[in-house]
Amino acid sequence: MNSGGDQSGSSVSDEEWERFVRESEEGVREAPKEPSARARMVTRRLREEPVPPTGWREHRPPRKKRQYKYVIGWLAAFALLLVALRPSLVTDLFDGGDGTDTTPLAAESGRPDAPPPTQDAQQPTLDEPFRGSPAARWADGVDGITVPEARATGWMSRAQVRQALGKTRDFLERSSLDAGVLAGERPEEAIAFINPHQQDMRRFLRTAFDKPTEKYDPTLLFSRFDPHGTRLVGDVVKTRGRMTYEEGERGALKVSTDVTFVYPVVRAEEGSTEVTRVIVRRSVVVAWDNPATVVTEPGTFGMISFESSNSNAGCDTTSGYYEPGFADDADTTAQPHDGATVDPYDRSGSLTEQLRADADKGCGTASRS
Repeated sequence: MNSGGDQSGSSVSDEEWERFVRESEEGVREAPKEPSARARMVTRRLREEPVPPTGWREHRPPRKKRQYKYVIGWLAAFALLLVALRPSLVTDLFDGGDGTDTTPLAAESGRPDAPPPTQDAQQPTLDEPFRGSPAARWADGVDGITVPEARATGWMSRAQVRQALGKTRDFLERSSLDAGVLAGERPEEAIAFINPHQQDMRRFLRTAFDKPTEKYDPTLLFSRFDPHGTRLVGDVVKTRGRMTYEEGERGALKVSTDVTFVYPVVRAEEGSTEVTRVIVRRSVVVAWDNPATVVTEPGTFGMISFESSNSNAGCDTTSGYYEPGFADDADTTAQPHDGATVDPYDRSGSLTEQLRADADKGCGTASRS
């Protein structure tokens, strides 16, 4: 073995020695054998070379951070100034930019204390048929009808009450929301819920659809438009209302409903663009009778009472359909209505009391549509 000759014969390569030097700096003390002059030269070269900074990928000059903060602060101040000068930039996020508040309302759980607030005077359009109306915040279809929690009542168990409430809401859907019925069809599916043994209802239904009169008017119970004169805008009807129940006569389940329906419509002619709204508040009270005490059929109820109040649906008409008025066909020579002025969106009072107060006063006037 050479002790001081040519270093090319050393058993320790340059790469091994470089690794040893780095490991020594990290605390590793075990050195490779036979350090040579070449190894010492490599060690000296490594120590003389500059070491690259660690963590360079995360490095950011402090000055750039400060500049970034300045930009954010300036933008925030500018945004606050804009909001102060034009608050509608924020409120438009919640009302669609047209002044109509579209924030969904919680379900109606009881009689409200006051009518809904007045919206900005915005006319409805084909794209926004509920613009300018409190109904913009109401639910669609049956979703706007609150069904209470079921409990055993009268002759019915809790499960039977739940089923009866569901069928009562199905009746409201078939009578006031069904697309075919709204287009003037006879409401056969809705009629199927009514006890066929109830003679007064059989007489009402027969007369109302064959020879409608003020007393025998199908729109008291069903929402219908003459397809030759009016058609619905889109397929959404806004609703708000609730159902309640209690034990009735002979242990029957007495279910009371009070719902307001808002129908946006146009003339039936192709290309019609003027949108108006028909607002109907309807109260229907039914009895799910015990078949052991009342002659009835499974899945049907007895009709106790029904009444309705409507806005822009025609006054003193006997056609069996709603007949809405439009702005461009108003008769400027017509006499003003002699009835009371009523807010059709106001649900804070009883419909029965409202109708009783307006009895014999003729056609009233709606304060808004």
